[in-house]
Amino acid sequence: MKLVSGYISLNGLRFFARHGVLPQERETGGEFLVSVRAKYPLDKALESDNVADTLNYAEIFEIINKEMQKPSCLLEHVAGRIGRSIFMNMPQIEALDISVAKTNPPMGADIGSASVELHLINDKTI
Repeated sequence: MKLVSGYISLNGLRFFARHGVLPQERETGGEFLVSVRAKYPLDKALESDNVADTLNYAEIFEIINKEMQKPSCLLEHVAGRIGRSIFMNMPQIEALDISVAKTNPPMGADIGSASVELHLINDKTI
């Protein structure tokens, strides 16, 4: 068996945060959903069954949680900060897919959420 690539995903993390352009969004806050998919070399973990040979997804959550607590106007900015922080703290990650969604955004529409999605490559692993 040959491993082509491996990923770890955290899906639908829920946060209360104060992101948004409008003052009311910054004051009252709202619900946000974050999903992350990290590509990394997990071939050692396939054989060893040792947590030291893989990514600790609790650490990924803590990085995301820290970034979500810093207010931003734009979801793009939030997602970019999350990506930079994950790459900085976990340099073995080769690539990230990050989605940040704002539920029920104030735009006068019947909408579940508005979101941004980033596909990032860690230029330090290229």
